[in-house]
Amino acid sequence: MRRIVTLTTDFGIKDHYVGAMKGVMLTINPDILIVDITHQIPPQDIFSGAFTLRNFYRYFPEGTIHVAVIDPGVGTRRKPIALEVGGYIFIGPDNGVFTFVCRESKSIRAFEISNPKYVLPNVSHTFHGRDIFAPAAAHISLGTSLEGLGERVKKPVMISVKEPEIRSGEIIGEFIYTDSFGNLISNIPAKLIKTRSRIYVGKRVINGISKSYADGRKGELIAIIGSSGLLEISVNQGRAYDVIRNNGKKSEGLMKMPRVRIRTG
Repeated sequence: MRRIVTLTTDFGIKDHYVGAMKGVMLTINPDILIVDITHQIPPQDIFSGAFTLRNFYRYFPEGTIHVAVIDPGVGTRRKPIALEVGGYIFIGPDNGVFTFVCRESKSIRAFEISNPKYVLPNVSHTFHGRDIFAPAAAHISLGTSLEGLGERVKKPVMISVKEPEIRSGEIIGEFIYTDSFGNLISNIPAKLIKTRSRIYVGKRVINGISKSYADGRKGELIAIIGSSGLLEISVNQGRAYDVIRNNGKKSEGLMKMPRVRIRTG
């Protein structure tokens, strides 16, 4: 069976970086099956990369190799690592980009990629995606064990992930991600939410949880359990981000975004 390797980066699609990584992998293993997830992670945004990995990795067959390169510390003392987590292989910088996948599994094996047999002969200080992560992924696809890559890493780096606050009759969460449709994704998991809950976002009130994006009237703010299993605030045929953050004006980022509160009692 052909081994699958996915690519998630902040490289964009204008430059040569993604192509160079693919060329390295195909030179080592011409039968590798490369799947592009996204190369549009905001530059240096480790959290967005980690959250993106969380939302797709388990939908691939076990044994898939997931390469994630969001690496503002490239060339520093941060380690290049390979992990086996829940039947999948992850390769990338040890900077927290694997936080969510590690949090969701009790079985984690991590190794530093340091064996010169499995990287390119001349490793640059600025492009470890090409020189370290791509060749390591290709060699693993051919059967190289993680133990052969280098020394064991006992505690991979984790980034801080805020949990919702649970009080008497109230859950207080934060928006952690906005997707390309302007949906605001919170850190509140579905298991904490009742269908008839009342949701407060700033001064706006939403009564109950909708089943689909089309449940509300056009332009209406709704609350929904999204495909990530988390509470989302959305707008039917609109952008919740613009409604909440800028009153309809387009902008980027999540600065000054209000918290989201759910009344459960």
